[in-house]
Amino acid sequence: QLQLVESGGGLVQPGGSLTLSCTASGFTLNYYVVGWFRQAPGKEREVVSCITGRGSNTYYKDSVKGRFTISRDNAKNTVYLQMHGLKPEDTAVYYCARTTAFSVVGGCSQLIGAWGQGTQVTVSS
Repeated sequence: QLQLVESGGGLVQPGGSLTLSCTASGFTLNYYVVGWFRQAPGKEREVVSCITGRGSNTYYKDSVKGRFTISRDNAKNTVYLQMHGLKPEDTAVYYCARTTAFSVVGGCSQLIGAWGQGTQVTVSS
């Protein structure tokens, strides 16, 4: 079965850190653009960060620049999102996905496959 599985979410206090993992099964993630997206209650899903297949280019939403870092370990078939300085407004379900389109300005789009279950990130004191 071809799928991406997100993990690493949890409850953290403001200013805290979490690292999310996105692991592929059934296929090799190496050649794909991978993006992290999030959806907060009552809001539309938005792109947070993206990385190209070899990791040479990345995109970050303005509000997470300097706090989040996306990376990938193709040997482990995994993409990571390190999140530092978390804020209550970062609270959301986080999803990863493969996409066909990438832009250093606009992020990534044109989803391949279906959304996974995501991982909940809650930032609260």
